[in-house]
Amino acid sequence: MAKLGKSIGFNSVVLGLFALITAAVLASTYLGTKDRIAAAQREVAKRALLEIVPLDRHTNDLLLDTVPIPANYWHTLGIDDDGGEVNIARQGDEPVAVIIPAVAPDGYNGDINLIIGINIDGSLAGVRVVSHHETPGLGDKIDLKKSNWIVGFNGKSLTNPAPELWKVKKDKGAFDQFTGATITPRAVVQQVYKTLKYYNEDRARLLKAARQRPTIHHQASEENDHG
Repeated sequence: MAKLGKSIGFNSVVLGLFALITAAVLASTYLGTKDRIAAAQREVAKRALLEIVPLDRHTNDLLLDTVPIPANYWHTLGIDDDGGEVNIARQGDEPVAVIIPAVAPDGYNGDINLIIGINIDGSLAGVRVVSHHETPGLGDKIDLKKSNWIVGFNGKSLTNPAPELWKVKKDKGAFDQFTGATITPRAVVQQVYKTLKYYNEDRARLLKAARQRPTIHHQASEENDHG
């Protein structure tokens, strides 16, 4: 029994040391890749923002020029848990557009994460899908890589089309649906409309906050990439 106890004790020590070493290796790997992951995420975010508001429309750094979204609007935008920030696009000190994060929670296979660019006059500068789990060949046509359906929002506003037409055509609205897939485009159309309504309500605060911030110019790397 004494030998058995020693054996168990020895094995416990070995397992404990193994767990500590494994944790140390994982921590070291994480720290070594964290900066690269952050840089990659920044690059993806930057390119998505620039698709909506290209460099010739703004002089500031879109990633750094932000205004927090008040908690009372999180539900409207579908960002209940995390909150979020509006990216501001400016020419000099004057705001020209905002880019707002939003989530359509009722896609066919779950959340559809969006960024929605709105010009200062309330018209849409562009909409992009950041991530989704919609069915390949059907609902995934919301992705610009699969079809140009998403660019149909460009130039639209709360009054163009009229509010009652902010639906897919199957629901007697103005927007196309996909053959065999209505739920996905319906969810995106509804969330884009909700985001336009949010901007209309929060516009004065956003623009006031944007004008009070110092201009954060393009980073050199951004200019080199696109100049």
